[in-house]
Amino acid sequence: MIPEIFESNLQIPAGDAILEGNLRLPADAQGLILFIHGSGSSRFSTRNRHVAQLLNQAGLATLLFDLLTADENQIDMLTREFRFDIPLLSERSRCAIDYVARQPQLAGLPIGLFGASTGAAAALFAAESLPEKIKTVVSRGGRPDLAQPVLAKVQATTLLIVGGLDYDVLQLNKQAQSQMHAECELTVIPGATHLFEEPGTLDLAADAAREWFLQKLGNGQSAT
Repeated sequence: MIPEIFESNLQIPAGDAILEGNLRLPADAQGLILFIHGSGSSRFSTRNRHVAQLLNQAGLATLLFDLLTADENQIDMLTREFRFDIPLLSERSRCAIDYVARQPQLAGLPIGLFGASTGAAAALFAAESLPEKIKTVVSRGGRPDLAQPVLAKVQATTLLIVGGLDYDVLQLNKQAQSQMHAECELTVIPGATHLFEEPGTLDLAADAAREWFLQKLGNGQSAT
């Protein structure tokens, strides 16, 4: 049975910036997943929204939010100067984590991060700096290698999901996995390239993420 879902738009303070977010909160949620999107993406990412919907159906709350303001995004579309600014993206992620942890309707929910592309590096930096708040991280087609300075210090359990045909990124994920001391698993989706555009591959990645989050944040049982 699909749970009733409460949806609201949030404005998240992050230093001098206000970040726009979309929260979906199922009844009796088992955890909250913050989506840290990748290069050139936003809270409107069709791939992340698809994954979020499947997580909602499994009883997990989700927050998709913009890491950049509208003005910053316009600049980035021309210069690409922000999308690889991992320190900035990490700090914005930390601000979002701190914000949701203060919200009465979300307080007490265990938090996981879902990072894609460069967002995976930002998620790992945030997890390393907030070990008391972040229980687990999932990376989809991510660049965890860009978080190399903190990989060995990350305490959150981590799942790396990579397309089997995304050869270069797969090698970078294997290298990152070898540097992590906390529990870290690598799931390879056969026939998938970097964006998981091949039929059925995004659903396989979403299934892997759902099972991981339910195990690490919930009661350890899969939703049916």
